[in-house]
Amino acid sequence: MKKLVYLSFALLFLVFVESCQDRPGKNYNKENQELDGAKFIKGGIEGSMTEIKASGLAITNSNNQKVIGLAKLLIEDHTKVDSALKQLESDKKMPDSITISSSHTAMINDLSKKSGPAFDKAYLQMMVNDHEQAVKRFTAASAKADEKIKKIASDNLPAIKMHLDSANKICISLK
Repeated sequence: MKKLVYLSFALLFLVFVESCQDRPGKNYNKENQELDGAKFIKGGIEGSMTEIKASGLAITNSNNQKVIGLAKLLIEDHTKVDSALKQLESDKKMPDSITISSSHTAMINDLSKKSGPAFDKAYLQMMVNDHEQAVKRFTAASAKADEKIKKIASDNLPAIKMHLDSANKICISLK
């Protein structure tokens, strides 16, 4: 009886192993890469849209020339990133229904109610947090197999790191 049970388990195990091999690893990896690529593209576009909108508020709601200068730089750089990512989105025939997330919309709405030093502090903290996340996303994407994603990520990573450093320095100087 034990031999029959062991034989049944062995047969079941072999069937399980064989069923796992029915799906070629190459296709599975390609699907994961495409999913990762789509997440990077959508996340990058949403992040750029958020930075541009928040930075537009900084130009009107701040009195600090360093904050305004950073905001103008962010608008310029994120407009370029947004354009490159939207072109890639189009090339990959992805739907272009990307909007600013509800959490970022809430932050922007909160920012719009502030001015002066209170605005500067909230805006810079948002820029630091968002750029920390962007550095992680763009660093990971710069190691991906998709050459177009890798190029966009690698080309823009130095600017995103510089944005993070600048936002940190200005934020520290406010204290």
